[in-house]
Parts: sequence; structure tokens; C-alpha cells
Amino acid sequence: MEEEKRSSATEPSLSDSGRASEGANVSAQAAVRENDSVKSGEAEPRRSRLKVFNKVMEKSLQRLVADSSFSRFAHSFRPLCKQNPQMAEVIHKQFISDLQKAIQEDISNVIDEGNLEMKLEELDKLEELAKDTTALAWRPSGVPEKDVCSVLIPYHQGQEEYMSRELKKLQKENAALAEKVLAGREAIAHTEQRITAAVDEWKASVADLESFVLSLCPSENFESL
Repeated sequence: MEEEKRSSATEPSLSDSGRASEGANVSAQAAVRENDSVKSGEAEPRRSRLKVFNKVMEKSLQRLVADSSFSRFAHSFRPLCKQNPQMAEVIHKQFISDLQKAIQEDISNVIDEGNLEMKLEELDKLEELAKDTTALAWRPSGVPEKDVCSVLIPYHQGQEEYMSRELKKLQKENAALAEKVLAGREAIAHTEQRITAAVDEWKASVADLESFVLSLCPSENFESL
């Protein structure tokens, strides 16, 4: 009887140690796969940040699931596993499934709320545009006044150049409008001159007509009649 008790007492410890070693092996294999994927990713062409982010989240989730092995679950809930191992395995599988779904939903919410897809694509575009740029990027000098001036002065200079261009454009437009107004005034003056000349010609014609009529019909002849 004592030997049976000793053997029964030693069996769980052996099973626990075997499960612990199994979980350690799974974690080690996951770490090896992750390192291999990282090395292979370095040799491949650079992928978009969104794909890298999704790959990292997938690897992290796999690592978490690998670390949440049944051996650790059994170590935490040893009485349940001894009493009903099959039920414990079912509970562990359901726990892992629910955990994966919850983490995936949280990741999707983070992507949607932070609009990460668009922002990561914008970063990829900026990196692509700056790929051939040899100039060094701006870095703060440590002197706030100098940093503020380095940002504000070019801005105000650009605004001054913009206002100067707009002023020249308005001056050209005003000059063109002034020329049109001057041309209109000259046209009006010419029209007035033509009208005046026509009126003078009409008055002269009327005067000639009156003198011609008087020459044909003198006033004396009218009086005699």
C-alpha cells in the first residue's frame, strides 16, 4: 500500500515535468521559427509597414498561444486536471480560442481607431519619396530660440514671397484694367468728336438750305403777292 501511494504521488510530478518540458520545447520552437522568419525577412525586399505590423501581431499571438500551453494550465489548475483531465483539455482549448479572438478584436480596434492603415501607407510613401534624398534630416539643436527661428523664418519668408507674387499679379491686373479704361475713354472722346462734327455739318447744311431757299424766293415777292 505504501508503495502504491508513493507511485501515485510520483506520477503527477512526472506528468507535470513532462508537460512543462513539452511547453518549454514549444516555446523554444516558436522562438526558433520567429528568428528564422526575421532572418529571412531581412534578406527579402522591404515590405510595407502594414504587412510588417500584421506579421508582428501574428507572431506575437502565436508566441502567446505557445506560452499558454496545457502544461502551464494544468500546473495552475492541478486539482481539476487530476480529477477530470479531458474536461481540463476542453476548457484549455476553449480558453485559447477565446483568447485569440479577443486579442484579434483588440488589434483590429486599434488599427481602426488609430487609422493605422492609412498612416502606415503614408509613411511608406514618404520613405519612398525620400529614398534618393542625400540631405540630412532636420534635428533639434538643443537651443529652443534657434530651433523656433529656423522653422518660423523660412515660413515667413515664404509668405513674404507669396504676398510679393500676389501683389505683382494684382498690379499687372490693375494696369491692364487701367489701359482698358483709358482706351474706353479715348473711344468715348472720339465718338463725342464725331457727334459734334456731325451736328456742325447738319447745322451748316440747314444754313445753306435756308440761304438757298431765300435766294429762290425773295421776301419782296412774297410781299407783292
